[in-house]
Amino acid sequence: MNKQDEWHNNPIGVFDSGVGGLTVAREIMRQLPNERIVYFGDTARVPYGSKSKETVTRFSRQIVHFLETQDVKAIVVACNTVSAYALEELEKEVDIPMIGVVKPGVRAALDATVNKKIGVICTEATMNSGIYSRYIQENDSSVKILGKACPLFVPLVEEGLWEDPVTDEIARRYLTELVDSGIDTLILGCTHYPMLRSTVRKIMGESVTLVNPAYETARELKALLADKGLESEHRPELGTELYRFYVSDAADKFQRFANSILTYGILSAKVIRIDEF
Repeated sequence: MNKQDEWHNNPIGVFDSGVGGLTVAREIMRQLPNERIVYFGDTARVPYGSKSKETVTRFSRQIVHFLETQDVKAIVVACNTVSAYALEELEKEVDIPMIGVVKPGVRAALDATVNKKIGVICTEATMNSGIYSRYIQENDSSVKILGKACPLFVPLVEEGLWEDPVTDEIARRYLTELVDSGIDTLILGCTHYPMLRSTVRKIMGESVTLVNPAYETARELKALLADKGLESEHRPELGTELYRFYVSDAADKFQRFANSILTYGILSAKVIRIDEF
């Protein structure tokens, strides 16, 4: 059997600026249990949300080059900022199927909204890119979009303060104007934000549908692999390393965080010099 015939058994590459993309990896593990994953978190250079488009694109290109060395069969850009700033350029440079987290979230939000008022919470970079507004308007120009940058959410999640009075207070300040706006759907437009779902739910109320792009991206990945004939046909044999984790710094901290949200316990995360790629 040649390498091409075995390609469907290769792993999926998933990357993010830090730990937020683990929410996407978690959904892939749940929905595609036969698939192996190589995850990279750029923990030395997080956050991406406050960086320029040029810097985010340069960092992302290095990560994609690293994932290519791991023989991945598809790449999931598990970061809204990279999806907004760099995905289109990366897709032109790499001959590997690649998906981001923005479009799947937009599609789910458009399916969910009734009153045509959709809110988006995200990083400053994603907000400034206008990518959510552009994709939503391209699909339905009658939808009103209300966006809110929530820059403190990422460090709160990274510090594990998911349910904390400080987080509750900051979330209330960020979200009050969205509560008053009358939206019926809210996109959690950063892969860190699903970790704050219960806090956001308390503030927004039960009448607002929360869209988790991590869940929607895993669904879209499943469809992409099927369309390309890249699905892994069988669950890897017992003893096979299903999931590999790499970071650019602070492996112990990453490992503790990963083990707190993944049902599959990770034994190690390897530090690599990502700027060499």
